[in-house]
Amino acid sequence: MTSTTTRPGRLLLGTALGLVLTASAAMADNIRFWTTEEQPERLAKQQEMAAAFEKATGNAVEVIPVSETDLGTRATAAFAAGDLPDVIYHSLQYALPWAEAGILDTEAATEVVDNLGRDSFAAGPLSMAAYDGDIASVPVDGWTQMVVYRADLFEEKGLAAPNTFANVQAALDALHNPPEMYGFVAATKVDENFMSQVLEHVFLANGVSPVGPDGAQELDVQATTEVLDFYKAIAKASPPGELFWKQSRELYFAGQAAMIIWSPFILDELAGLRDSAAPTINDDPTTRELAAATGIVTNFAGPSNPDGAAWGDVRYFGITNDADTETAQAFVEYSMNDGYMQTLSIAAEGKFPVRTGTADEPGKFSAAWSEIPVGVDRKAPMKDLYSAEMLDEIVGGLKVAQRWGVEENQLALASKMINSQAINRIVRQYIDDEIDAAAAIAAMNTELAAIN
Repeated sequence: MTSTTTRPGRLLLGTALGLVLTASAAMADNIRFWTTEEQPERLAKQQEMAAAFEKATGNAVEVIPVSETDLGTRATAAFAAGDLPDVIYHSLQYALPWAEAGILDTEAATEVVDNLGRDSFAAGPLSMAAYDGDIASVPVDGWTQMVVYRADLFEEKGLAAPNTFANVQAALDALHNPPEMYGFVAATKVDENFMSQVLEHVFLANGVSPVGPDGAQELDVQATTEVLDFYKAIAKASPPGELFWKQSRELYFAGQAAMIIWSPFILDELAGLRDSAAPTINDDPTTRELAAATGIVTNFAGPSNPDGAAWGDVRYFGITNDADTETAQAFVEYSMNDGYMQTLSIAAEGKFPVRTGTADEPGKFSAAWSEIPVGVDRKAPMKDLYSAEMLDEIVGGLKVAQRWGVEENQLALASKMINSQAINRIVRQYIDDEIDAAAAIAAMNTELAAIN
């Protein structure tokens, strides 16, 4: 299959890749690749993939680690100097702003997506990077936040999976029995990004966003009240204190929590593969007992939004406007096709495939991903740790993944609102019974409207 998009002076991607693959060493083009996966083990895997690409094509790739905290300023400076790398591995937050600024060659990225097959990508990551009829950057991998729950206890009590506010409340009523068992461990530490992330997920689940197409918008009173009441319920079913990811993991691992919200980076630890964060539900730190008793939910719904939402974090390959375009496209296509398992193996427990397969083999990549070993002190493939149904839920969440401001082209404003931690602080006042729902909504509307 070849791209349906052409430009003056540019070959179709399928033709370009064919030429690259048959180029002689003397005609080779070298490209630079910036990556924020800078840990030594992850960097080594990317260098191995670059070497495999060079062996196949004769084109060298210089893999350059860049700290995630420096990525924005370095890209802006390199753009001003006309010295951008050819490809940048970046987070969602940069896709649309960089496209608007002219840093990214959105047509080049769109050609790669079309050549690989648009239908082979999860819809959520593509929609998040939609830009003026193009795709700003090529989706690479992602993960969705999860409601992690004790499926064994739910089954004992005849409870439905906690995929709605109502089902969570029913589970709280049936399972909350402190201190032996807390119904939930909700994030309540205001100055932790973890609380911001969990709250955005819960607001999205009920269809509530503080931004619209024109910027800040007032929160829907009924839907936001439902969010506040739900969050108060899970907070009241949590231990007292300032809670964040640490306590939620510890209590769940000890068998003292029925539900938590966490990222998939918990999955290898949950199965006893990491000594520094081992399950303590029994005396065996390598036990898989808790993993076998666990279920997960990615798409989660409130009463005002029955379709629900999944909170997703997606990473992309951006092809820059300073790139050797055909070689950069060939490298990205290789990384998303023949080299895709090497790409995902950098950290498979948190890098779910945004391409589940090809037109001829629709489940090819998701099946191969489940066989990549994960873990730190011990290794095992996901398929040996969790059921096929659970893995399908994990990968499937990316199809409907959302974030505030993406659809409205207001991601930058939404990020500023989240980073202000005003929502965290006001929600905490509400769950501590310092203010009522009407006052909380009014305070959020006032503070968020002042952010620009």
